[in-house]
Amino acid sequence: MTDEAQLALLSRADGSATHTSNGYTIFAAVNGPVEVQRKDEIPEEAAIDVVIRPAAGVGSVTERHLESIVEKALRQVIHVSAHPRTLVQVTLQVVATPAEGIASSTLHQSASNLPLLPALLQSSMLALLSTSLPLNMAVTSTLVAVTPSGELVGGPRPCNIKEALSLHVLAFSSHGNLLLAESEGVFDMDTWDQVYSTAERICRGSNAEDIDGSDDINMEPPADSLESSLRDVLQEKTAREQRWKEGLN
Repeated sequence: MTDEAQLALLSRADGSATHTSNGYTIFAAVNGPVEVQRKDEIPEEAAIDVVIRPAAGVGSVTERHLESIVEKALRQVIHVSAHPRTLVQVTLQVVATPAEGIASSTLHQSASNLPLLPALLQSSMLALLSTSLPLNMAVTSTLVAVTPSGELVGGPRPCNIKEALSLHVLAFSSHGNLLLAESEGVFDMDTWDQVYSTAERICRGSNAEDIDGSDDINMEPPADSLESSLRDVLQEKTAREQRWKEGLN
């Protein structure tokens, strides 16, 4: 399970990124703040418009549902009060999906939507980090599957998803707070507690419980976390943008 990410690939977007994880590749573009139609205007905040385009065909109820989930999460990430009466547009294009597919899951059919959600959230976060928009926090997200034997699998493969008793998507802020939790299937509270711990470890690192939650973004997350991956991608982008200075020395 290897995540790949690149920032600022689109010249005509205020921010853009591509993210590949667990077989899903997402292209994200962010534009804003831009002028908003009066009917969508919010007097004290920026409006957020999320559009998800499937890899094939046109959007359906599935995409509309995922758009509402992503929009609610991003509203907590973006400092919306800094740009009232404006609009932030987030476009997410699904470029590739797992070759094996997950349609024939033992879960209810709607559960097949959840594996896509972490990739959508991660690509949105990366695109936002490449803009000049003020953010309240960073966010990382992961998928955890519970197998019939009770094993918890983080970042499961399609074969694990097909056999899973339940699927869980959790997102954590850089302050250490649970930002989002979506679950499908049958599970009890003991299983949920284990899922929470597993997801927190993936997102925030093996010593997540020892990290002091504060109002400041943790600038040095553990090396084995998704937060660390976000930091590495940002450092690479910053180094690339600063190369022009080398010619002045």
